[in-house]
Amino acid sequence: MSIRAAWELRAQIKSVLIGDAAFLAMTAAAIDPQIKLVALSQQALRNNGLPNFSIDQIAVIDCQLDAHVRPGLLDARNGRAVLRTLDIAIGGAQQGIFDGIVTAPLQKSTINDAGVAFTGHTEYLAEKSATAQVVMMLATDRTTPPLRVALATTHLALKDVAAAITFDSLRRTIAILHADLKNKFGLTQPRILVTGLNPHAGEGGYLGREEIDIIGPVLQAAKESGIAVSGPYPADTLFQQKYLADADCVLAMYHDQGLPVLKYASFGHGINITLGLPFIRTSVDHGTALDLAAAGLGHADHGSMLAAMNVAAQMVRAGWAHRVHA
Repeated sequence: MSIRAAWELRAQIKSVLIGDAAFLAMTAAAIDPQIKLVALSQQALRNNGLPNFSIDQIAVIDCQLDAHVRPGLLDARNGRAVLRTLDIAIGGAQQGIFDGIVTAPLQKSTINDAGVAFTGHTEYLAEKSATAQVVMMLATDRTTPPLRVALATTHLALKDVAAAITFDSLRRTIAILHADLKNKFGLTQPRILVTGLNPHAGEGGYLGREEIDIIGPVLQAAKESGIAVSGPYPADTLFQQKYLADADCVLAMYHDQGLPVLKYASFGHGINITLGLPFIRTSVDHGTALDLAAAGLGHADHGSMLAAMNVAAQMVRAGWAHRVHA
């Protein structure tokens, strides 16, 4: 998936793959003998940065696996090697060697089975970059206008969501969302629509008071600070063209409130974006699909990876334009 996308976009995006160079070379040859990979050692990267490669080559930073790979089968012996690829990517982004990071799906259980407590890419990137709070946003250009949905909470049990929505955390979420829509997407004055937590946005307090006691006051404070935010709106009616046409992003209160709408519209071609990090990070909107990997090459759709790479490149360009004109 990553090899296919990098090769397809090689004329537009200078991609660097991070992984076991020998395994990637074998995979690339099986996909298309025309694909040319050039291996680069981690030491060379640290000493000299990223060299120039011709348009018909894809650079690979060699991060060797600890055990032989059998497609579709999990092996805890490779769990720590997966994390090493992330560490290389993070280090390169922090040093300015990479303009951004695009992550492929990984199997969390393999890393945990290797003895490392791991909850996901997003949390790991935040920890390694010393970022106190990040915001998860999924996006697609398969709708008109493009749909972006950010989350006030992410992977929480439903019973824990209400307690996690506090004045301070929600206010920080909106501030991060506003700042990155400006700085990484080049939007001059982002327009953000916010859902309520409860059915009918609380029905004036009869179906819950979070909208009155927390969400409403946060939105008022955000408006007073110059952020173009409005709501809280009932989530079951907000995702209509007549409302979304005037919005740059929707902020939903929890995972299964906002993401089913986006994934219905774009599954396999949407992207996951982590906001609040000191570097750009996008990812695919799906998991590892072990059944497709076991079935052999050519079964996985690389559409989401193409979208993730294209949006990362757009964010890089928008960020540079913003800095030039700031």
